[in-house]
Amino acid sequence: MRVRSLPSWLIVALLLTGLLLLAWGGYLAPVVRLVSAPVLQAQSAVVRYVTAVRDYLRTPTDVQALRRRNQELEAQVAELQTQVALLQQQVADLSLYAALLDFARAHPEHEYKTAQVIGRDPSPFLHYIIINLGSDDGIRPGMPVVSAQGLVGQVVAVIPRAARVRLITDPTSRVSVRVLPSNTEALLMGSVTGDLSLDLVPLDATINPGDLVVTAGLGGAYPPNILVGQVLSTRRLAHALFQEVAVQPATPFADLRLVLVIVNFRPVDIAPLIPTPGATTP
Repeated sequence: MRVRSLPSWLIVALLLTGLLLLAWGGYLAPVVRLVSAPVLQAQSAVVRYVTAVRDYLRTPTDVQALRRRNQELEAQVAELQTQVALLQQQVADLSLYAALLDFARAHPEHEYKTAQVIGRDPSPFLHYIIINLGSDDGIRPGMPVVSAQGLVGQVVAVIPRAARVRLITDPTSRVSVRVLPSNTEALLMGSVTGDLSLDLVPLDATINPGDLVVTAGLGGAYPPNILVGQVLSTRRLAHALFQEVAVQPATPFADLRLVLVIVNFRPVDIAPLIPTPGATTP
């Protein structure tokens, strides 16, 4: 008896059905893993190769973009640093103006004009500053000049738009002062080195380091009660007629940028009233 063969489509359908049943039952998982592993490895290798080639081709563009961005950031940092420096300078100036205002409020009996320091002495033997106010601003020789901390000096020369101020540290400067709390009167003297000292201090005067030195108002050159500095040290030498007293100035002269000119003070030259030795008194 001859067996009739099945149609090919039926055979294919039966095989597919069998494979589906085996897959649903999990019997083909080891085979699938075995077959797909080489394919997945090859796919991963291709992806890595393509990614590497793409990154290599894009690297020059990325480097240039990073360089441009770095330059932009450096420019922004420089601009911000400049702005910070300007703001710090403005804050410092505001602090100086506030300190000068406090000084003016503490001495309301005087009238002031604020001036900027625009020059300093180039000589090591002279001590003066140049300010940006002059005769056009009502500044005259003899007017006292102060800082937020205390006495600076005196206007000695004037032009229309500027003036020269002799500092109290100048070797030709002489200021009549009083030491507190003992109320001892003395003469403050400058020097070539810029150091301050007191002259004509009696040996029996009680003066200690830290005592305040203020203007006495004698001699007609400065108004009274302006802080000059503090006593730095004292020394009594054998057979000396007076004490040696060193003074630390209250004003930081090296850092002066703003000062006040006392414009309502009228200095008086009393030199013609002081008799000289050997002169005949009328």
